[in-house]
Amino acid sequence: MESEVPRSVALRSNRRGERSNQIPISRDDQDGFFSPGKVPADYPIKLVWKRGFVRLVFVAGIVWMLLILIVLLFHVWSCQSSYDFFSAICNKESKVYGLLNTWGFVQQQHRCPIPVVDDPNKIVIPEGKTSDSIITRLSYITDDDEPLNNGSSSPLFGGHISWAEREESFKIKPSMKVHCGFIRNGGAEMDPNDIEYVKKCRFVVASGIFDGYDVPHQPSNISHRSKELFCFLMVVDEVSLEFIKENTTIRTDSKGGQWVGIWRLIPLKNPPYDEPRRNGKVPKILTHRLFPQAQYSIWIDGKMELIVDPLLLLERYLWRGENTFAIAQHKHHRNVYEEADANKRRKRYARPLIDLHMKIYRYEGIEPWSTKSGTISDVPEGAVIIREHTALSNLFSCLWFNEVHLFTPRDQLSFGYVVHKLGVKPFKHFMFPNCEYNSLFVLHPHTREHSSKVEWVKSLSEFKGKGSSMKESRGGLGLWTPYPGDLSSVVLPKVVRTSKAG
Repeated sequence: MESEVPRSVALRSNRRGERSNQIPISRDDQDGFFSPGKVPADYPIKLVWKRGFVRLVFVAGIVWMLLILIVLLFHVWSCQSSYDFFSAICNKESKVYGLLNTWGFVQQQHRCPIPVVDDPNKIVIPEGKTSDSIITRLSYITDDDEPLNNGSSSPLFGGHISWAEREESFKIKPSMKVHCGFIRNGGAEMDPNDIEYVKKCRFVVASGIFDGYDVPHQPSNISHRSKELFCFLMVVDEVSLEFIKENTTIRTDSKGGQWVGIWRLIPLKNPPYDEPRRNGKVPKILTHRLFPQAQYSIWIDGKMELIVDPLLLLERYLWRGENTFAIAQHKHHRNVYEEADANKRRKRYARPLIDLHMKIYRYEGIEPWSTKSGTISDVPEGAVIIREHTALSNLFSCLWFNEVHLFTPRDQLSFGYVVHKLGVKPFKHFMFPNCEYNSLFVLHPHTREHSSKVEWVKSLSEFKGKGSSMKESRGGLGLWTPYPGDLSSVVLPKVVRTSKAG
């Protein structure tokens, strides 16, 4: 018995050894290299190769991403470079640059080079006009048939626009008739001599001075060709005309035209509004109505001195990209609600009326600007506007002015609203970089600061009693007309200030 126990143990040990020395049956044909239990002689080499390949792909991906980042950073740097060679290869109109700018990778410059051609004499002016394929006929309402406002003895310059008429005006049709200022006997009349003079003006550089805040500033770097091609028209009210006479030299030609240097003064009699800033929007936005024979116009605010040849501007901002409307981006704001907040803090108009204006826009579905909005920005820098007077461009200007007529005179608050109501695709416009905008002119200070009591109003109750005199009698009436929707439940979006300056 004792001898059998070790023997059985030895047999079990031998059997284990035999089993351990046996090579398992492989299924190479069925399972391939990664079948369980198979350990080929070259397995370590293949494993190292496999891991090395994964690492190689990973490293190559990182290198590729770094190369893309370097190229993007070089693109941004070239757009901000002071060297002509590098700035020349920059394409600020590319989608890549637009995305980088939107995401905040582009450092905002105050001024940057404008990619204009070298010689205005070499510019080929397009023949004919841009075809009006969307709107074939645009006409204007010229008579105000509504009851006169508050017993006023004259019609409203912008007309009594009902809420229904306002909504209908945004529905684009081949033939349209809309309010566009210049209601008969509503004010802003031109002298017959000036009406006759502007009939010959196909190319216009226009500016305006109201309530004596500025004097005309002579443009510089204007080519002989542009001096022959453009009419330089300075629209003024009667107060400003007297102020200019006292502070500058006015030359009168043989036909009675009044000139300050290159500028032909165009006095407007009977200001249509109580608020000078609202009067200033008439020539600024309704340039096509004041000068109906003009095919192209460049508007600059009265405090500016133009330092770039206007023919170069038309080529850069309109003809090169086949645009009909160009305006600069705001330096600090893209969101209209942020711009409204800045206007309240800077006392640009009565705070409660700005809030009411924004509540109407919010009720009508205007969202805060985002990268999904389909526009570069909802807020322009409106001191420079470059246009071809097509039917669609003129319609936009009319509807933009109607918002200024109905609500606050702060036109930057209305611009994005009209763009979204008309549709981003139908109204193709070019919002160019703010740093180029600042390179177009030299900014001069106003002769005095603008201030009015309405800018200090903090509550609607301040307009009651003695404060009722602060209400404008001929403008902003949409703020005092019952709105057809319930605005009491409207909550304005929270504003996050993106700029210390804003």
